[in-house]
Amino acid sequence: MKKTISMVISTLFVMTGAGAQNIYDAVKFSDNGLKGTARFVGMGGAMGALGGDISTIGTNPAGTGIYRSNDAVATLSFSATETKSDFQGLSSGGNKDRFQFDNIGFVFANKIGDHTPLRYINFGFNYQRNTSFNKLMSMAGDIPVVSEDYPLSQTNQMVNQANLMYDVGCDIATLDDNLLSHDNAGWLAALGWMGWLYNPVENAPGYTGHLSRAYGKFYSKESGGMDEFEFNMSLNFNERVYLGFTLGLYDINYKKYSIYDESYPASDPWGYSLESWNRTTGSGFDVKFGAIVRPFEYSPLRVGVAIHTPTYYTLTHRTGAYLIYDNMENDKGELVSGEIDTYRELGDRDASFKYRLHTPWKFNFSLGYTLGTSLALGAEYEYQDYSAMAFRYADYQGGPMWWENGTAKDMLKGVSTFRVGAEYKFLPGFAFRAGYSVSSAAFRDIAFKELPENSVITDTDYANTKAISNYTLGIGYRGKSFYVDLAYKYTAHTEDFYAFHDADVDHEHYENRLPKTHVKNNNHQALMTLGVRF
Repeated sequence: MKKTISMVISTLFVMTGAGAQNIYDAVKFSDNGLKGTARFVGMGGAMGALGGDISTIGTNPAGTGIYRSNDAVATLSFSATETKSDFQGLSSGGNKDRFQFDNIGFVFANKIGDHTPLRYINFGFNYQRNTSFNKLMSMAGDIPVVSEDYPLSQTNQMVNQANLMYDVGCDIATLDDNLLSHDNAGWLAALGWMGWLYNPVENAPGYTGHLSRAYGKFYSKESGGMDEFEFNMSLNFNERVYLGFTLGLYDINYKKYSIYDESYPASDPWGYSLESWNRTTGSGFDVKFGAIVRPFEYSPLRVGVAIHTPTYYTLTHRTGAYLIYDNMENDKGELVSGEIDTYRELGDRDASFKYRLHTPWKFNFSLGYTLGTSLALGAEYEYQDYSAMAFRYADYQGGPMWWENGTAKDMLKGVSTFRVGAEYKFLPGFAFRAGYSVSSAAFRDIAFKELPENSVITDTDYANTKAISNYTLGIGYRGKSFYVDLAYKYTAHTEDFYAFHDADVDHEHYENRLPKTHVKNNNHQALMTLGVRF
């Protein structure tokens, strides 16, 4: 997994504002979550081969080819998100409730003929709240020590970045006073140096930490979301072959505020706190192709396949930080306190960098089967290789960003998603639904937020998300033209959370010596869809 020195050196001197991007944000923007109409969610999203629901525009575009009449639909939902963390036996938690408008869309069914090979050409549009980033996270506790001489601390990560700078010929002690504007100075190392949080090694090159065992506290608030606008066309050939195409347009607005605080023995109160503000905005597009086939003329079995291109994003990342340090010892042996505001240091502005992100290709395979008009069964498998995620510069040449791409290859892996669902009509016009879906983890066990030498990132926290499971139930009523569907979705997953990464940067496996914080995430969502077919 180790990167070559040539890669490090070329990355350091070619990139401007390196490290304003990271794989943890990129995975958020490549979300595989279950969303859609109440009927679609109630069946666990396993409708790629069954079709007949507007949400299949986003999984298998051929699904709208099943329509024989026009459809207009809208969905509202209420979600309650709960996060519980446990660090060294000390528990923390956060809750976030939210109403949101999930989707609105329509399908126009255009009949061509009863006896022509091409029976229908259908057109659809769907707005969908693709992803909600709302989340609260907190943890606190005594930070353990590796040995009597080595307490774990976020300041050690500052030291590591300063030493990496030194290794490639950029000594932070010899740079000019305006460290935050220096192209080759990482902000984490710069803030720590300006706040007297670490020292040079005596009579040797490089830097070392000097603080004692700490009590650490962390809090973060994430907000915003990703909206998707989908434009669809589908074809129906002889009621046996359905082809579809969807153009997806995306809008991202992601915000994150975090604060990490370390305090030291109560008999000699001192410490520091580091606040970070981050915001990513931008847009992107992708194209989806799909097909549904009934391979046997007199069988209701349907087979579906779909391919999604990468989503091609152009994104802008803005960041700022604020450090308060209290009773730190300067180079004259004096105790000093103060604050450093990157916004003021940069002349009343945040750091801002534009880049391109290409998410992985996605492949979807599905089966659907109906028994008369009473029972419908669906199953789906989807695959994305997250290690193939690509970061590129935003200039006209759009060259690859070697550090970020190497990190994605080393620390991410392929994600498999399975979905199953059923719908049973127990009374005329009434249907009961149930479903389940699970997505495997995108992060390898060794994954961490790796910061290059000149990164402006100062929020050092990261969470390695495990498999995500969705359990769904639903009920619906279909009248002559009006219909209403209700669904409940319970989503559960765990994370290994770390407030910072403290490891020897030359260690072969880069493991974090900080014990993980065990995090449980639970989300309850109720959805209601209203629709009219005409």
